[in-house]
Amino acid sequence: MARWRTLPRMGRGADLIREARLRAGLTQAELSERSGTQRSVIARWEQGTVSPTFDNMLQVIEACGFELPLMLVPRDSSLDQQLDKNRQLSPERRAQQLLAKLDREPAARA
Repeated sequence: MARWRTLPRMGRGADLIREARLRAGLTQAELSERSGTQRSVIARWEQGTVSPTFDNMLQVIEACGFELPLMLVPRDSSLDQQLDKNRQLSPERRAQQLLAKLDREPAARA
């Protein structure tokens, strides 16, 4: 089964557009020429100050030479409860728990 990289909730369009442009080796000006979108608009999309429409995002990604295949899949909520607990911890406490878990794992494999 394929593993999909999950992008952060905020700025998904910005992240996708920037990643597609960089993978294609294009500058914002070159992408502007290819897509017919003003460079300043592309810059604002990438910065996340303005969100592109879904159609604009697909158009710009296609101008980079990529496709964004979409499919509906059932939502996996099996880890939601644990994620909610972890969100309530401070970053320091989360790091401590992760390090403790990593310390225990080698002992379990031996």
